[in-house]
Amino acid sequence: MTDPIAGLALGFGNALTLANLGWALLGCLLGTAVGVLPGIGPALTVALLLPITFKVGATGAFILFCGVYYGAMYGGSTTSILLNTPGESGSIITALEGAKMARNGRAGPALATAAIGSFVAGTVGTLGISFLGPLVVELALQLGPAEYFSLMALCFVTVSAVLGGSALRGLVSLFFGLLLGLVGIDLQTGQPRLTFGVPELLDGVNVVLVAVALFAVGETLYLAWRHVDAPQEVRPVGRVSMSRADLRRSAGPWLRGSLLGFPFGVLPAGGTEMPTMLSYYAERRLAGPEARAEFGKQGAIEGVAGPEAANNAAAAGVLVPMLTLGLPTSATAAIMLSAFQSYGISPGPLLFEQQAALVWTLIASLYVANVLLVALNLPLVGLWARILTIPRPLLYAGILVFATIGTYGISNSVTDLVLLYGLGLVAMGMRRFDFPTAPVVIGMILGPMAEQAMRQALTISQGDWSTFVTRPVSAAILAMAVLALAGPRLYAAFLSRRGGG
Repeated sequence: MTDPIAGLALGFGNALTLANLGWALLGCLLGTAVGVLPGIGPALTVALLLPITFKVGATGAFILFCGVYYGAMYGGSTTSILLNTPGESGSIITALEGAKMARNGRAGPALATAAIGSFVAGTVGTLGISFLGPLVVELALQLGPAEYFSLMALCFVTVSAVLGGSALRGLVSLFFGLLLGLVGIDLQTGQPRLTFGVPELLDGVNVVLVAVALFAVGETLYLAWRHVDAPQEVRPVGRVSMSRADLRRSAGPWLRGSLLGFPFGVLPAGGTEMPTMLSYYAERRLAGPEARAEFGKQGAIEGVAGPEAANNAAAAGVLVPMLTLGLPTSATAAIMLSAFQSYGISPGPLLFEQQAALVWTLIASLYVANVLLVALNLPLVGLWARILTIPRPLLYAGILVFATIGTYGISNSVTDLVLLYGLGLVAMGMRRFDFPTAPVVIGMILGPMAEQAMRQALTISQGDWSTFVTRPVSAAILAMAVLALAGPRLYAAFLSRRGGG
């Protein structure tokens, strides 16, 4: 079913049942709570929830995950504004003006414009998923194995370059993930690969285990090692409301930020950092004399409204390539993709046909989550701020216990626990030396799929490797991948030569 109106009618019929509303509410509460806590993002939370949701139906589990994902985007602004400590990279720009507004006694309007801006952007983004998704599906059905391999290569390159502090670090993390994806029995030849004689590895390394190790255990060990238990100084919130002038000044930035952020989320290399930065500079340029005087000093409300809308719209856009092409372009999308696979569901062009009820219920639940979140965030923002006072040792110990019990519950295997903490220590080292962890999960999930697409393309072409460059669409996508990898270096070299000349 690719008709958006009929699909949404089906989706809302399922999403508005009492059970599914309960999952949406729980996801929104959990997501907002983890968004508020610095260093604990949606990727870690979804990774922790994966083991325990195996007992839950697929629809309920994914409604929960999407509620967590949207909720974390809302909650991240609370930390940025009240503590000047962004919990997610997309909230860094929000902190520039939001923290200054809080310092000048305007934390309430800053939090209100962030919450309403998130609602506007979430609605725009979800509308984009509803109406753009089926169009992407129709285009994707025209692609063959060669084009899919090229698409995955583009995803590998762009995600590694964007999520890493450097392209080299990102690619090293990606190759580690590809290596983990090779473990187990090769489906075509029946030969074991990289199992080292361990019978438990014949089925491969569990993606859920790797996600929990990287995002829960590794992150927790790193944060516990790095931070002392200093009490947080949370600025008073005050009354969460906006004057007419605040509403008038925020309306334009909300819409501009939403329309700017969504396309960046859909692109394989989009991310949330670039649209939030562009939105901030656009609002600074477009601001009137009164607002321009506030930027960088008292804190301008436009500098919170625009970037926060761009952040949430980009986050919604990430779900388009994940659902329609099976390509995760963020850490959370990669873990959600592994969750789909654990339920025996393969995201891609056929998902809208084969799992129409699940997909449209999921999209409808995003609208529901958006309404729930704005209803929860405005009156309860003082409560979310108090979460910041939880002692860190208790928080980290709880995460480790939860991760251990959940992982052991998947297979009741001690080998899995050894792998969990072994990979957790590797992830701690990666975090220490600024190697991104998201490309590991993306490489592990997409690696076997890329290998299969490559083998199919070579089988069809009777072993002719030129098939990847003689097919126009495949060649164009590969050219984009090369440009994404080499372009920044060539541009930097050009600028340095021009500056030196």
